[in-house]
Amino acid sequence: MDILDFLISIFTDYGYAAVFFVLLICGFGVPIPEDITLVAGGVISGLGYAHVHTMVLVGMLGVLIGDSCMFLAGRYYGPRLLEHRYFARMMTPERYVAVQDKFERYGNRVLFVARFLPGLRAPIYMSAGMSRRVTYGRFLLLDGLAALISVPVWIYLGYYGAENHEWMIKWLARGQTTIFVLVGIVLLCVGVWYFRHCRKPKQ
Repeated sequence: MDILDFLISIFTDYGYAAVFFVLLICGFGVPIPEDITLVAGGVISGLGYAHVHTMVLVGMLGVLIGDSCMFLAGRYYGPRLLEHRYFARMMTPERYVAVQDKFERYGNRVLFVARFLPGLRAPIYMSAGMSRRVTYGRFLLLDGLAALISVPVWIYLGYYGAENHEWMIKWLARGQTTIFVLVGIVLLCVGVWYFRHCRKPKQ
């Protein structure tokens, strides 16, 4: 958990701006775990260096703007991005084909699920922009709905675990599974609501 301690020390000194900046570069595929970054933001809130609800807002803005940059870069620059060494390493031809295959099989749902797939988030968002199959508004809606689950979970975990690192680390290890369970519950609730209110019985 050295990265967590390092981020806590940086965020303690520089506050919201540091959290926002790190989340922004996470969106560009920089190998800093987004979940650890959000937990660190929650920890400094729990220690009194920030307001936890404001931290959730900063976290939402950081992840959405970072994700949007990748999507819009793919949309406006298209395959030309792959001429740059950094983006070419991120989006290999094999990975691009695999991502496109997922879009063919699962449609726009891939954009919602991508938020919970560390390492694949940036390539999927960039690929979605390059494909021009999804409007920016639809992308922002799906990414925002997923962020409404993941961002508060990680930040409040850090907030409530600020004074109990052993408890926090235990739940941090379980956190990804917990989030997938929450996603499943949300999808189930949406499905039940849809079939009750939007599906009309055949006459």
